[in-house]
Amino acid sequence: MNSRFLRAAVCAAALVTAHGTTWAQYQEPEPWKEAEVALPQHFSTDKLVTVNIEDRSSFEYGIDPDTLSVGTDGVVRYVFVARSRSGAVNVLYEGVRCNAAEVKVYGRWDPDSAKWRTSSTDEWQAMDTRGSTRRALKLAQTGLCDGRAPNGSPRQILDTLRNGFTYRLR
Repeated sequence: MNSRFLRAAVCAAALVTAHGTTWAQYQEPEPWKEAEVALPQHFSTDKLVTVNIEDRSSFEYGIDPDTLSVGTDGVVRYVFVARSRSGAVNVLYEGVRCNAAEVKVYGRWDPDSAKWRTSSTDEWQAMDTRGSTRRALKLAQTGLCDGRAPNGSPRQILDTLRNGFTYRLR
């Protein structure tokens, strides 16, 4: 047997042993699966953590802190409220996937019936600086996400939304 080949085979075996895996052992990661989602039973529009979505806007925007959660699927979910100066209120329950830069609306609050309205056509959408996903992108950038991951626990996310990011040296 060729000594060069033998040395290469021994080195390859040593690398496999050192790293504990072989090509035959490698498995693709499981595809992402969304967790079951229940619409919130209660929310408040009185104690919102306000966020600045647009300069010179006639709306006040905020998240109900009691509805903010980070799911086992990595989705940050919350009740989002937009209130006009005239008092009109729009309420959405939505989720953000930080790792995919996507948002999904799970429900829209109907104040007349005091119930959530859902639509089977609501799907994950790419967040963008324009259009209906702009609010979610702004929320993701200002505290929901830390890069491509949720910004820690709900408490950490709320703290960041209130006070801004504090950068740490590692």
